[in-house]
Amino acid sequence: MEQASNIVVATRAALAQLTALAIQYSFSVVGAIVLLILGWMLAGFLSRWAHAGMSRIHGIDATLAQFFTNIIRYVILVLVIVMVLGQFGVQTASVLAALGAAGLAVGLALQGTLQNIAAGIMLLVLRPFRVGESIETGNVSGTVVDVGLFATELRTADGVFRMAPNSTLWNVPITNYSRLRTRRHEITVTIGSGDSLDEAQAKLMKLAKAEPRVIKDPAPMTYVADFDAGSAKVTLRYWATSGDWWATHNALTEATKLAFDKPPESSPSSGEPA
Repeated sequence: MEQASNIVVATRAALAQLTALAIQYSFSVVGAIVLLILGWMLAGFLSRWAHAGMSRIHGIDATLAQFFTNIIRYVILVLVIVMVLGQFGVQTASVLAALGAAGLAVGLALQGTLQNIAAGIMLLVLRPFRVGESIETGNVSGTVVDVGLFATELRTADGVFRMAPNSTLWNVPITNYSRLRTRRHEITVTIGSGDSLDEAQAKLMKLAKAEPRVIKDPAPMTYVADFDAGSAKVTLRYWATSGDWWATHNALTEATKLAFDKPPESSPSSGEPA
């Protein structure tokens, strides 16, 4: 009888402790759920607010704005999760230390990827090239199609798709053929010692003035680039817009070749006169 009473008392004590724990942790669970909901809403609001603010800043790339927006969102969510764990008695200092160690390990494992991300951010901030511009580096050339955080997409002159890691574009000199409005070009012809320099320069100037895509200011000019005992090199220097550069170059090169071709010497007619 006494043993049965002890069992009843122990059961009641266990139920009382379970009830107290349930009440205590129910508040913790409710608080954790409320924190998660509020944190999720706050992260979404702040990320949208940051994206709208950065989008209004002139020169901020859309990809870069989205990247910083996602960073803000994830940082807030991580802080909310740490606060939720603190509701259940978890030592948040240990959690933060573990997250730091995990971040360091991931950073070391993804060193090359993080290098591309850092280079992508610098490319988006400093903007050495934009979408639609034609660029050339030591190993890469083409028209920029898209600038991402990890790599840049290009289309080569022969219509081939090329993806270049951002780190390979950031660590080398970049030649941008489209950034400036105008470009210069030179065409050089070689004339013999018996040919007239004035006539060759006049002929080149006539070709440049006849080409409508040649810019009038700065005006085209001709000069003697080099000479030796038997010949001289006469150069035409002109400017054209970046968009018309190739077409102007091709047209003037062909016109110069035709203008300086010597007419074929007439051969004596065969046969004897009747």
